[in-house]
Amino acid sequence: MERTNYEKIITMEPGKLGGKPCIRGHRFSVQDVFDYLSSGMSVDELLAQFPFLTREDILACYAWASDNER
Repeated sequence: MERTNYEKIITMEPGKLGGKPCIRGHRFSVQDVFDYLSSGMSVDELLAQFPFLTREDILACYAWASDNER
């Protein structure tokens, strides 16, 4: 199984959301993704609600969280 390379998807900019990790420069953070998912929203619902997101973006959030949880 190939792991998602998140380095081009997850960005951190000091002036954007206080430097939180965001998805492709949008003002939508990795934490936002997990907040919606943990509230019960499915990945399909999240993608429908936020059309700029892709499945690869969601997988990148998981990969980023896995690397940064340690």
